[in-house]
Amino acid sequence: MEDQAPLGSGGTEAPMSREILLDEVVDPVKATARIQIRRIRIAPGHPAGRHIHNGPVFGSIESGSAVYQIAGQEPSVLRPGDVFHEPQGAVIEKFDATEEGVTFLGYFPLAADEEPAIEPPAGS
Repeated sequence: MEDQAPLGSGGTEAPMSREILLDEVVDPVKATARIQIRRIRIAPGHPAGRHIHNGPVFGSIESGSAVYQIAGQEPSVLRPGDVFHEPQGAVIEKFDATEEGVTFLGYFPLAADEEPAIEPPAGS
């Protein structure tokens, strides 16, 4: 992947490397005064349900796994170390814990007087 440090002399790994895991355009542009980070756990086999966030959400899976799907896209399984982006206003069809459950970190860019909100899509 781009932006990784080269190997050191003798083929050994350099003492530091940087790897881009996710590079997403935030659209619409979000005025951000703070970022809230939450550790979220979903019990084994529990679906999060169809939902929409009031702002973009970025995250990384710590443990377990989840079936993740944005409306109109194919589902994928997120596992430890995987990162994801839920665009503002997008319908998230699935963020369903597998039989092992899932724990992830969610990063919420927020305006100064804003809190993260989740709601069902219209007609749900």
